[in-house]
Amino acid sequence: MKLLVIAQAVDTEDPVLGFFVHWIAELAERAELVTVICLKEGKHALPENVRVHSLGKEEGVGRFEYIKRFYSYIWKFRRDYDSVFVHMNEEYVLLGGLFWRLWSKGVYMWRNHYAGSWRTWIATLFCTKIFCTSKHSYTARFKKTMLMPVGIDLERFNEASAVVREPRSVLFLARIAPSKRPEMFIDALGEVLARGISFTASLYGSPLPEDQSYAESLKTRAESLGLRDRLRFHTGISNDETPALYQAHDIFVNCSPSGMFDKTLFEAAACGCRVIASSDDFHDAAGDEAYAPDTEALADRLIDALTADDDAIARTRIQMQALARGESLGTWADRVIIECSMMAPYG
Repeated sequence: MKLLVIAQAVDTEDPVLGFFVHWIAELAERAELVTVICLKEGKHALPENVRVHSLGKEEGVGRFEYIKRFYSYIWKFRRDYDSVFVHMNEEYVLLGGLFWRLWSKGVYMWRNHYAGSWRTWIATLFCTKIFCTSKHSYTARFKKTMLMPVGIDLERFNEASAVVREPRSVLFLARIAPSKRPEMFIDALGEVLARGISFTASLYGSPLPEDQSYAESLKTRAESLGLRDRLRFHTGISNDETPALYQAHDIFVNCSPSGMFDKTLFEAAACGCRVIASSDDFHDAAGDEAYAPDTEALADRLIDALTADDDAIARTRIQMQALARGESLGTWADRVIIECSMMAPYG
């Protein structure tokens, strides 16, 4: 089959969306041709059957030019794709959905977030199916929605023997934004410190411009809790750099609300981290020991993890890695291609 993919970025150096280059490559292994329209194009090395066309964010063009190029591309290449896979941004379905329906193209939207709006509802009307990973996602309510694997590249994310894992080290890795709740992580560390438990912690992530003052407030918060010598702040890194980061840490914490089911949970698990999360979905998969819905619970789970014996640590790591294997990128790509092929008029 021939597939059109709509993405925000095709750039391995993007600290949030760098993983998507690997997703495209995996789809290309199963498709005759993959045409990609992205808002921003950066560094990538994709197979020969992938064609990338940028809307021009890296050139600094304006919104009018974005839209002009979008319509130009979907029309120009209309014979080069049977189905459309839109990653996260419902706006592209709203822009192109009517045309794709008139051209008999199947439309598949990947949207995995707890929040939604009237725009989400309208976009679903143009979708053949909707994909998400969480039963708490906003889009899980629609009859045409399918729960999918998270999509973890196990060839890159694994427990490498060459990296020395620092004992009693805690990692938080996410874009710095209120929706990721890093303040919950910091407050929990303050409670752990107050109870006299030894640890080191690292927080990796960068804010969007509108969240810059929020990011600065987190550093002030950490200082007030006495974490200056315990918690290190770092800017965001590319997805290709994250395996070594997971492999070097003992415990990974994710405070995102249910409905997002961040893939970092399974990336960290695949690399041998013990994972603690606020997600109800991860609770269902990993059990009570991995679940922390609030600051008090997170502090308790961290203390349990930091004081566990070697046997308990080994058991938890084995459990986490088994969960990650069930969310592999290969399984994800198989499911996406099968679903998109079923409605492809030329497939």
